[in-house]
Amino acid sequence: MSPRSPSVNEELRRRSRERLLQATVDLVGEHGYEATTLGHIADRAGAARGLVSYYFPGKRQLLQSAVHRLMHRTLDEGLEREPRTEDGHERLARAIDAILGLALDEPLLMRTHMAGILQAEGFVQCPEQQRLAELLRDTVVRYGSQDPDRDYPLLRALLMGAVFALLIPGGAPMPLETLRAELFQRYDLDWKLGVPPDGAPPDGISMKAG
Repeated sequence: MSPRSPSVNEELRRRSRERLLQATVDLVGEHGYEATTLGHIADRAGAARGLVSYYFPGKRQLLQSAVHRLMHRTLDEGLEREPRTEDGHERLARAIDAILGLALDEPLLMRTHMAGILQAEGFVQCPEQQRLAELLRDTVVRYGSQDPDRDYPLLRALLMGAVFALLIPGGAPMPLETLRAELFQRYDLDWKLGVPPDGAPPDGISMKAG
């Protein structure tokens, strides 16, 4: 049997890494961070335990990469859904709705992710985080930003703040409609863009006319 080519080996490594990331999202979303071990993740992914350590220095870094991958994929699907559009305002609205929707769909996973970011290690610089950053930066460019190096980090911070407000544990989370309206008002977006919730905007929120 001839040895595998470098390209085949690279594809096998990519698939192994993807399986580990997906297994992490599934298990942490189902059972929580503390109840999920690296051994559980390896078993779910059908991989050797040592392979996890080969790709990731620890469980927290693995989780961040896994969630960044999920966010990137969710955001990409939201931006490119039919009917496809190049309109910058519509794409920004879709981006906001995609991230807020993910917080509602995966509250345990996203709450755990936010808690990890607030710890000492902060953001993990990984390919998944870089792809997410590129997609959000491209969104503000298409929206018409004249200074994306300033406006992208601001959008990221506003989205993180909105996700945190949706997921405050044991407190009084803010309603999705209120957070969405505030973000849409800031960016002068029509309420009907993106994937609007049922009903009208919250009372007291001034929205751009349709």
